[in-house]
Amino acid sequence: MKKFVTLTLMIFAVGFAANAQKFALIDMEYILGAIPAYERANEQLNQNSTVWQNEIEGVINQAQSLYNAYQSQAGSLSDADRSRREEEIINKEREANELRRKYFGPEGEMAKLQNNLIRPIEDEVYNAVKAVSEAGGYDVVVDRASATSVIFANPRIDISNEVLARLGYSN
Repeated sequence: MKKFVTLTLMIFAVGFAANAQKFALIDMEYILGAIPAYERANEQLNQNSTVWQNEIEGVINQAQSLYNAYQSQAGSLSDADRSRREEEIINKEREANELRRKYFGPEGEMAKLQNNLIRPIEDEVYNAVKAVSEAGGYDVVVDRASATSVIFANPRIDISNEVLARLGYSN
């Protein structure tokens, strides 16, 4: 009996503590979409990505042209010429892979550009979310855009507009 009473009291205590927490939602896509600097940064990333992708595709096309020429002439080539052509094709493919890694790899130009353009904006948004959360007494803030398990949320707990106001953008 004593264990039952203790267990019941513990369940009520945990339930009371859980009810005391305040939750809020933000929509990061909405917030970032309202920041012009973020849109400009994304446009710059897309432009650079297109240029780099075109450069890589140019090298891939050169490798494909070398391969097609090799295939059509393979029967009439000497062993030395065949080896030289195969080496040229391999080198072009290697060049394309190196360019891909240089531009789009984990330490590539795209990652560096994102770090320079996007990261400061995201840090500013994070700091604004933190300030609004602390001012509002929120214990947990969930990003509606990335939280796949949020099926429904009451719009009154969405603090996205407060975050935008804190950043100096009004909607």
